[in-house]
Formats: sequence, structure tokens, C-alpha cells
Amino acid sequence: MPFILEISNLEKSYTSGSKKLKVLEDINFSITENETFAIVGPSGSGKTTLLGLCAGLDRPDSGSVILNGTELSSLSEDERAMLRNRDVGFVFQDFQLLPTLTALENVAVPLELQGDRQATRKAEALLQKVGLADRGDHYPTQLSGGEQQRVALARAFANDPKILFADEPTGNLDAETGEKVVDLLFELNKERGTTLVLVTHDMELARKTKNILTIRGGKIANLTSAAV
Repeated sequence: MPFILEISNLEKSYTSGSKKLKVLEDINFSITENETFAIVGPSGSGKTTLLGLCAGLDRPDSGSVILNGTELSSLSEDERAMLRNRDVGFVFQDFQLLPTLTALENVAVPLELQGDRQATRKAEALLQKVGLADRGDHYPTQLSGGEQQRVALARAFANDPKILFADEPTGNLDAETGEKVVDLLFELNKERGTTLVLVTHDMELARKTKNILTIRGGKIANLTSAAV
């Protein structure tokens, strides 16, 4: 199975005042197509920073990120944005829906950016898939947290991404709602053959994936295969 994501010798630091803070150091791992993969570790360990680098939202100080065969550091900002819109889906803890757009319009955005003339029809089908066919004309403020995250899931899968990055997808949800969203996430992921990379504090959620990468203090502490 070919690799969809290859991370080599990744390093990232931030400057705070006169101090330089190393957030990630010598990170190496690869993820195969259709794999489910969790990144876990305590707060401040560098998980979200790593996710941002993997997705091309930020640039490393050194090392390489190869996403779907493309080395990201060789791309301009616009080229990276184009690659993300074509190959990547995102689910965030705080949903990040556009407040001035309805649920249907939020889901249709990635498709419209690609010039898809069937954007509305496909968005309607995705909303039906996540159980929100009757909420398409509602704005985010008119939806519960669980409903907003289901809209975000539908949007994440709209462009049939090769890889989906989910950053604490249940972090703002109660346990019961979070469980439903997770079931839906894994169901859609399996159905569409997407690679799933999940950042989470929740070990129970991490154990649903095939492989678990543990980060502590910006370094890889462990990489284990989970029984799925």
C-alpha cells in the first residue's frame, strides 16, 4: 500500500520574546493510504502543531512533509491551498462553520471552489447522510453543537478527500453526542476510503484507529498498532 503522508526529520520552533521554544524535534513517520491514525499526547506536546504541518497549514523549520506524493515545502502558499482543497478534508474542535452561510451552503463551499456544478445536489446528499436533510436552511447559530459538527463532517467529505485531518473532533461535545459524531466519522471514512489522521486527548477514541503515535515534549515517545 503506498504512503499518503511521509514525515521526515521534522523540526518546528516558535520565538516567544527573546526565547526560542522548540515545539517539535526529529519527527519521523509514514501513513499508508486508507489507514486510520491517531496522534495523542498531553496538552502542549505539539500535537496540533504537527497536524498543521502535515496538512500544509504551516511550514516546518526543517525536514519534509510529502502529502499524496507532493513535497509541501516546494509549493507556494496558493499551490498548497489548491492541494488542500483538492486532497484534504478538515474537522476542528470548534466546528469552524461560516456563520453567514446556511448548513447547506457550508457543505457546498469546497465543491463550489472546485467549480462543481453539482455542488448543491452533492451537499444535499451529504447532509442527508449525516442526518440533517431537514436542517439545510439553518444557520450555524440555529444548530446544536452536535449538529454543527455533523455539518462540519459533511463539509470535510464534500471534496472526496484523500486524507482527513480531525483535531479534537469531540472536544466541544458531551459524551453521548461525541460518540455519535465519532461513529459517523468512522463510517464515512470507511465508506469513502479516506485516510484518517486524528488528534485527540481521548485514548478510547484513539484506540479505534489502526496506529497510535504518542508525542511528549515535542518528540515521538511511542508508535503502536491498535487492535481494531
